[in-house]
Amino acid sequence: MRRTHSAGVAAATVAVLFAGTVSVTGTAAAAEVRGRHHHTHHAHHPAVSKGRIKALFDRWNAALATGDANRVADLYAPDAVLLPTVSSQIRTTRAARVDYFKHFLESKPVGRIQERHIKILSRDAAVDSGLYEFTLTNKDGSKSKVDARYTFVYERCRGKWLIINHHSSAVPAG
Repeated sequence: MRRTHSAGVAAATVAVLFAGTVSVTGTAAAAEVRGRHHHTHHAHHPAVSKGRIKALFDRWNAALATGDANRVADLYAPDAVLLPTVSSQIRTTRAARVDYFKHFLESKPVGRIQERHIKILSRDAAVDSGLYEFTLTNKDGSKSKVDARYTFVYERCRGKWLIINHHSSAVPAG
């Protein structure tokens, strides 16, 4: 049920991402997501805010700062999809995500949001997309910067916000 549930949220998210500036609240996709999440509506799950979603990036960035690939991977759902910035391989398992982050963390990345657009899909799902910049430390100790586009899709599962889909790619020239 979890895989189907996440796939449905991801499908609705893709529809929202392609819709651009169309309001999510009036779309069939949003209605489907709201209906799907209705069974998870509990009094102890307050409505999600844009501030809460912003904090999830800070949590992820802090996990990067630890240098611990497992700690970063803990922020992803078991069936999450990672389309990483500096690898052409899609990472769909925890082991594959840990492998990616082990290599990525060697450069001591520090992310900074440059532009952000948050869409709340339901009490238990949200999308944060925009532009971020990573400062990387090269092997010789010098610093370099990489500008990238990002999309994080979050879902609250058993009270914990997890990343179910993360896409990051270098900003094309021009």
